Amino acid sequence: MAFDVAPDSYDRFMGRWSSPLAEQLVDRLGLTPESRVLDVGCGPGALTAVLVDRLGAPNVSAVEPSATFRAAARERFPDVDVRQAAAEALPFEDDVFDAVAAGLVVPFMSDAVAGLTEMRRVARPGGVVAATAWAQGRGPLNALWRAAQSLDRSARDEGLRPGCRPGELEAMFERAELGDVRTEELTVTRTMTSFEDWWEPVTFGVGPAGDYVRRLDDAARAALREECTRTLPEAPFDLSVTAFCATGRA
Repeated sequence: MAFDVAPDSYDRFMGRWSSPLAEQLVDRLGLTPESRVLDVGCGPGALTAVLVDRLGAPNVSAVEPSATFRAAARERFPDVDVRQAAAEALPFEDDVFDAVAAGLVVPFMSDAVAGLTEMRRVARPGGVVAATAWAQGRGPLNALWRAAQSLDRSARDEGLRPGCRPGELEAMFERAELGDVRTEELTVTRTMTSFEDWWEPVTFGVGPAGDYVRRLDDAARAALREECTRTLPEAPFDLSVTAFCATGRA
């Protein structure tokens, strides 16, 4: 899956959504000034930036499987302990962190329950484990996948990935033996100044959507673009998207 891409490409593709969503996720961690927090699957650092702003770099650690994104996060946050690792094998001892969070990562874990179980392991007893995932049919790429499927029945909406449908995050948290599990919906709204403001980042080759668009030939890509123009409102327009958020206790 194409996540070894230029950090700026990811920022333009998803950062404009993930950064404000990260603010809402951190609000639900119950942090104090002394809290130690781990960002799992930090990417270029949308959630890390919010944590550093609220706690200071010494209290924040992060892991990221992509070498490109790990390097970007280290450059952006030189005082944060950023390690290259997958969620399923966190390089920390048991009971280290007051909170462990994964922003928009669970659907892309190779084994989501194993990843959440690792997050529980490194959290202190009673510590918070939290995760977000875009809700199927209500994420930033909904219009793209709707248009793609109208033209190509083989197009597979990433909203079908684990955690994107109602109740899935909660069920995975419970399978990972987290307690006091709660779920809610979080909404982010951004203004698209033009159709190109929305469309161009999906051509950068980032994630499943980027993979799909990049594999199309010129004619198919042009047809998809045209179908998306019919699906989206005339610009400028506000686009509101929704993510599921689950929290639990270690």
